[in-house]
Amino acid sequence: MRIAWFAWLVQHVDKFGYDDGPLRASIGTGAVLLTAALLGLALHRNRPAAIAAASLTCALGIAWLAFH
Repeated sequence: MRIAWFAWLVQHVDKFGYDDGPLRASIGTGAVLLTAALLGLALHRNRPAAIAAASLTCALGIAWLAFH
């Protein structure tokens, strides 16, 4: 399922805002992933909250990059 989703994403990459070039796309995505990781590490004492916050930050950040 994940491979099929990734293949679909690669085929439609130009429709999701990542057509600005691989460098800009990788910098933006890396920044979102780093922010999510730091948020997860900051909440490490409450594991469910850390996972939820990091997942939500990652999903919303990548969606924002894709559609803006």
